[in-house]
Amino acid sequence: MTTTVQAPGKPKAGTTHLGLAILALAMGGFGIGVTEFATMGLLKEVELGLGISTPEAGHLISAYALGVVIGAPVLAAVGAKLPRKHLALGLMLFFSIANLTSFIAPDYASMLVSRFAAGLPHGAFFGVAAVIAASLVAPTKRGWAISMVMAGLTVSNVIGVPFATWLGQTFGWRLLFVLVGALGLVTLALIWRFVPFQKVHADASIRRELGALKRPQVWLALMIGIVGFGGFFATYTYIAHTMTSVAGIPSALLPFVVALYGLGMVAGNIVGGRIADKSVMGTIYRVLPAIAVALVVYAVAVHWPWSAFVMVFVVGTAGSMLVPALQTRLLDASPDAPSLASSLNHAALNVANALGAFLGGLVIAWGWGYVAPALVGALLAVLGLGVAILSGWLERKKPLTP
Repeated sequence: MTTTVQAPGKPKAGTTHLGLAILALAMGGFGIGVTEFATMGLLKEVELGLGISTPEAGHLISAYALGVVIGAPVLAAVGAKLPRKHLALGLMLFFSIANLTSFIAPDYASMLVSRFAAGLPHGAFFGVAAVIAASLVAPTKRGWAISMVMAGLTVSNVIGVPFATWLGQTFGWRLLFVLVGALGLVTLALIWRFVPFQKVHADASIRRELGALKRPQVWLALMIGIVGFGGFFATYTYIAHTMTSVAGIPSALLPFVVALYGLGMVAGNIVGGRIADKSVMGTIYRVLPAIAVALVVYAVAVHWPWSAFVMVFVVGTAGSMLVPALQTRLLDASPDAPSLASSLNHAALNVANALGAFLGGLVIAWGWGYVAPALVGALLAVLGLGVAILSGWLERKKPLTP
């Protein structure tokens, strides 16, 4: 097999197996999605297995998210001088091993540590995978290529997460981590076989990558993700409790609920990638209000099973439309440090994950009920829109450097 690779951002000509290369990268996202979201769907089983409370179980979600936040910039910067293919392979190997340690973690404290470790390669992998995918297509198709890599994460919510939820409910929640470890090893083989090798940029360095942190528009894009996406996770983290306690849906139907959420995420990711190629900021301006409205309607509709099913799909769709635009925005804001900038998007989304899980658990602990996290999320989406408007206003005064 011969593969021709051009510089990142340039149109790709003559690449064989482009689809298989993107599939290999998306498979990594599939495994990451399973471990991140299936844990939320198995929260009740985790509570019983470890003998902990619901807020304590929520801290396991936050520990994983914290690992992403720390690991994304650190590993992306440290790996700046590595070929991107080799960096992706190393990150996926680390991810596989870390998830297998969660399988054998004997108690709550060790589980917290293992979940933190499993989160470390998450953001850096998505970051380098997005840069690789974007480098294989024309600049006008970057949003599409990035969304296809992210499709692994969203498709996992349709296939992998429901299966892992069923597996965990039926045979034990710890088997989730064996499944994820196996998916990681499959990803390693696919990346090795199909992702083309790209030489390291001559000027690549940790200092060059860290230069992205000096740019206000990078920080504003991160704040959009942190604040605006927090409501998505505030709602999703406690979806099992909301569906069973508020909507009155049997626990046996939770895999179906998770699959609906996943279908919405797949639809939102595809649409979000297409519209981001037309207007990145226009997409962000439109999606954030849509998230706010969807979460408010969800808070009302979740009291009846049939409308709860509908709104689970809608919330998944609205939330996922934001991700390709944010990823592309960070690449635009820091073209000379793409790996770090792209990785930081997932750090931001996992700060949103931690923030959403924390605030959702907080309002539940205050006795406001399982509907309250969605209303908190709607407020966060509105605040995220405010940050986006500020970013757009500053860009009109000082355009991004091409």
